[in-house]
Amino acid sequence: MAATIVTIAQQKGGAGKTTLAIHLALAWAAMGKRVAIIDIDPQESLTHWFRVRAEQRGRDQIAIKVVAVGGWRVAGEVGRQARDHDVVLIDSPPHAEIEARIAVRAAQMVLVPVQPSPMDFWATKPTLDLARAEKVPALLVLNRVLARAKLTGAMLDAYLALDVPLAAARIGNRVALAAALNLGQGILEYEPRSRAATEIAALAVEILQRAAANLVPARAAGAREVRGAEPGLRIA
Repeated sequence: MAATIVTIAQQKGGAGKTTLAIHLALAWAAMGKRVAIIDIDPQESLTHWFRVRAEQRGRDQIAIKVVAVGGWRVAGEVGRQARDHDVVLIDSPPHAEIEARIAVRAAQMVLVPVQPSPMDFWATKPTLDLARAEKVPALLVLNRVLARAKLTGAMLDAYLALDVPLAAARIGNRVALAAALNLGQGILEYEPRSRAATEIAALAVEILQRAAANLVPARAAGAREVRGAEPGLRIA
């Protein structure tokens, strides 16, 4: 069975893209999936988090693999990781159309985290246009949703009008999601019985189900899985 390849993309900064990538990756790992994250954001925030995790837990307990790479090497790296993993997650940078296009082109699905605010709504269109241009299905995910926010209902209607699927699972504005990262953990490790953990787990399942239903072969991955991959950090 081929790997599932998902790119998290959002041209607007501050949408919680990298935080979501980490928690989803560890949720999939908890489901028994072999997961690799490809960090193509020049800030390498995800890569720095992974180093903290490796220091805290040791190399044999890190559960996922993280590779930092950029430019023309992204597509090749996606193909290599797809041979050894069940899920490959690409964390793309904001404000970088060329890198974002490469990441979208390599994926079977584009996950677009959006906050329920007019600013996020206006900034989402370029990302959706990019996914359409590359003929890759997109999935909107409401992220950092405030409890009882009156704006959320109005923005939900606006996002539904975009004619792009909106994930049933939503991620609330949970302090625990950031606190977990400070310790090199995912939310399912930090507070496994919390509302945040339940939301992340639900989104992780929904993404894999939707990706399987799309059945779109990724252009960068062409081989079957190989068992026995060793997790770790590699800077390409």
